[in-house]
Amino acid sequence: MAKLNRLQMAWRAAQDLQEGMVVNLGLGMPVACSDYVPAGREIIFQSENGVISAGPLAAPGAADPDLVDAGSRQITIAVGGSVIDSTASFAMIRGGHIDVTLLGAFEVAANGDLANWDSRIPDKGPLVGGAMDLAASAKAVWVIMEHTTRKGAPRLLDRCTLPLTAPACVKRIYTDLAVLSVTPEGFVVHEIVPGVSQAELQAATGAKLHFAPDCGVLLSPDIADAG
Repeated sequence: MAKLNRLQMAWRAAQDLQEGMVVNLGLGMPVACSDYVPAGREIIFQSENGVISAGPLAAPGAADPDLVDAGSRQITIAVGGSVIDSTASFAMIRGGHIDVTLLGAFEVAANGDLANWDSRIPDKGPLVGGAMDLAASAKAVWVIMEHTTRKGAPRLLDRCTLPLTAPACVKRIYTDLAVLSVTPEGFVVHEIVPGVSQAELQAATGAKLHFAPDCGVLLSPDIADAG
């Protein structure tokens, strides 16, 4: 079964970010979205550690060790950008000033419940971090996640089995197999990667899928993922 890699998933999500949006990128796959915004489209990326207008990764040899995003990647900053303290950054988040937050997830339920932390994971502990504030306060929550676990178990479910980060918050999902939205009727599929049938996608999902009338093919450029 053909699947997108992590950077291709980030690329696909970045294509849906619209001009002038204020966007927060969560740890993991979401942080790569800033590298794939279409040319000429201005997106204001807010990093929860206090960077406003975060840019793409710094070029080798040109990185400022004091300028990092929430994932400790050495980044650039756009013209007009700024650095603020953590208190102001979370006031921005909790005040509802984030148009979209892109988060990773372990599970998403058909009603939009989000589970993106698990206290049972060894050496991690109960660290929900800033995701709870973002999921509860952003105007829209989008998720980038693998469609199944490494053992092939579904991550899109009727009900989450892990502790919730926030209830009924997810609006859009980008997986390595499809692009979906969360609606009152449940998961609606808008795009599927080439070579995967609707039946195969349903078999990899733990909840009923609905397919949009214009459901198309999820095409992405060739992007090597060294990670």
